[in-house]
Amino acid sequence: MDKSRLEAFSDGVIAIIITIMVLEIKVPHDANWEALRDLWPTFLSYMMSFVYVGLYWNNHHHMLHLASGINGRILWANLHLLFWLSLFPFCSGWLGENQFAPAPASTYGFVLFMAAVAYLILETAIVAHQGPESKLRKAIGSEIKGKISIVLYLAGIGLAFLNQWAAIGIYVLVAFMWLIPDQRIESRLRKKR
Repeated sequence: MDKSRLEAFSDGVIAIIITIMVLEIKVPHDANWEALRDLWPTFLSYMMSFVYVGLYWNNHHHMLHLASGINGRILWANLHLLFWLSLFPFCSGWLGENQFAPAPASTYGFVLFMAAVAYLILETAIVAHQGPESKLRKAIGSEIKGKISIVLYLAGIGLAFLNQWAAIGIYVLVAFMWLIPDQRIESRLRKKR
């Protein structure tokens, strides 16, 4: 099965997710700088979510470049990932509207955790479809960064009720871990060309 429709559909859903997130930022009615001060939590949560959606889009793009084809299992695993990503606008809005309160901070971490798990499930489905000589498996190796991310998200979820800013710090740390494109996949793509 050709993967181009999966890529196009995923790109479209991700574009809609980003659009919905930015629409959650309400324009102030006052025409002064002080009016923007009240928006900083919403804008900060939007920035964090935008970075995360961008990271998933970038890594999803690279992963699918190493996929030789897709099957039904991969289609469902991809929908599973898109489901969790589609919750980013809600969680980002709730987090910002409530100035990073513990329950929204924990829920945000839970959605990050589930998106990471869904990404690993998709990755596993692609590797299984490719078989023992999987290009993706050779590129990602033990996937230590993904596993560390999952552990850190779990820590952030629990920590949110003790110190929500420490939890947010963990979520930002994980995002920074992923800002550098995965060199293992990048090198495989260069060899492929």
